[in-house]
Amino acid sequence: MRVIRLLIALACLAAGAILGALNRQIVSIDLGIGFVPATSLGIALIVALLLGALIGGLAISASVVLPLRRRLSRAERAASAAPAPPLSGPEV
Repeated sequence: MRVIRLLIALACLAAGAILGALNRQIVSIDLGIGFVPATSLGIALIVALLLGALIGGLAISASVVLPLRRRLSRAERAASAAPAPPLSGPEV
């Protein structure tokens, strides 16, 4: 499993390096509320991809993981509050 992760990481690193090398044009970005000074197009693309992945991960976390954690904690509280059923041992 480690080898597969390493290969995927190296492939992503190579893809980022190629993306940066092939897009050397200088661009400046106007965000409406701010301005990003002249930078390489490759760097701008990589930063945009990373920000998109981060924001997508946070959205998934907020919409899926947090409600499931709340449900789990509610179920654990209900399980600890409920009395344990009596154990029936062998009749003597």
